[in-house]
Amino acid sequence: MAPSLLGSELFITEGEGRIQARGEPIVALHPGDTVFAPGGEWHWYGAAPDHFMTHLAMSDGEAEWGEHVTNEQCGAN
Repeated sequence: MAPSLLGSELFITEGEGRIQARGEPIVALHPGDTVFAPGGEWHWYGAAPDHFMTHLAMSDGEAEWGEHVTNEQCGAN
């Protein structure tokens, strides 16, 4: 799938989260953080281990949902 100029934007309102694009390091997310994932980029995001995360998500275009990420993949060793 070819990348597009469209994508998804997350605004973290509470808690602590994580996001990772394929081949990139995991990035911690905190209240007030805003992150953008370009269309066509494989990525995952969610709450940090032993935390919750509340966020607003806005998306231009279609999303392709993949498999759930395991605790080991998100750094919950």
